[in-house]
Amino acid sequence: MRNYASQVIECLSKFLSFSKLTDQINGLDLLNTDIFANGEMEVSVKYSIRGRDVILFSSSARNEADINVNESKVELYHAIDALIRCQANRILVFEPFISCSRSDRTTHRSSVGLWVHLKMLSSLGVKHIVTFQLHSDKSKTMLDPSICAIDDVPALTLLEKYLCDTYIKTHDYLENEVRKNWAFCSVDAGGEKIARIFANSFGAPLVVAHKQRDYSRPNTVESINILSADPVENKSLWIVDDMIDTASSIEKLIRVLAQLKPKEINVISVHALFSPPAVQKLETLFKEGLLNRLIVTDTVSCGSYKEVFPKLEIVQSAELAAGIIKAIINHESMGKLLQPFNAGEYLGGK
Repeated sequence: MRNYASQVIECLSKFLSFSKLTDQINGLDLLNTDIFANGEMEVSVKYSIRGRDVILFSSSARNEADINVNESKVELYHAIDALIRCQANRILVFEPFISCSRSDRTTHRSSVGLWVHLKMLSSLGVKHIVTFQLHSDKSKTMLDPSICAIDDVPALTLLEKYLCDTYIKTHDYLENEVRKNWAFCSVDAGGEKIARIFANSFGAPLVVAHKQRDYSRPNTVESINILSADPVENKSLWIVDDMIDTASSIEKLIRVLAQLKPKEINVISVHALFSPPAVQKLETLFKEGLLNRLIVTDTVSCGSYKEVFPKLEIVQSAELAAGIIKAIINHESMGKLLQPFNAGEYLGGK
């Protein structure tokens, strides 16, 4: 997360004085990780942080260093333990995407990965966790707020603003084109809430895909039914989701929607996991002309895929992260960051 942290620090310099940023700048080289011959790990702190607040940027998903999920988590746990032993005052963990967020319910005799991760962080001494767009609202109830606070900041506003700035631009275009000829589609019934947020923000129709899963096998979809009050023929469709994992659901949905003859099909998502075989599936959809463009945020490192997907657009989140950290440091309200987005007001204000 070094590159991401550097971007956030650069954005923070707009809000905070250099003296307040000195520790964050030096902090990029605060920790050192050693791997022993037997595979064990040890994280050490390079200089004194006694009595200081520490913000740790972490990613257990795909990252620039190509460290796998489990090793990333263990390194994070060791880093927290080292900081606690050095008597840090308060530790805040900023995970733009929590990789185990989908493991948030018990099925049969299974473990709950998200609970294990959050329990580890809070037990080790983390006082505050910040993330973007958790898979489920109920996930935030896994932590005792008197021990460790958690802020789940919606990243949908980043994508909504990007659509306004890049494709809509004017209030007239919103009224005469978007509201008449666009539609926002959910990936499944569970994702209706996210798609409805976009539909309400832009005043466009909502399309709901009702997906039947085979729960005996992971990432398996049996059938999809499309529910819409308006015909989708000749409309620009925007499939909205919180994450793209293996792209199995999106691939099947796009092929079903294509039979309804829309003008174009686009996908917009917060977290770009691109777990195998997502790249192959999305590449095929692009080549067949079924997928027009793909828009994601940088909560998961995906810059290398721009060579594979010419129409992949990556929305930066560092400025939003800097605003969150500024609010926390200055004990300010984050209410503005949580308010619903309204495209009409945004374009009118511009």
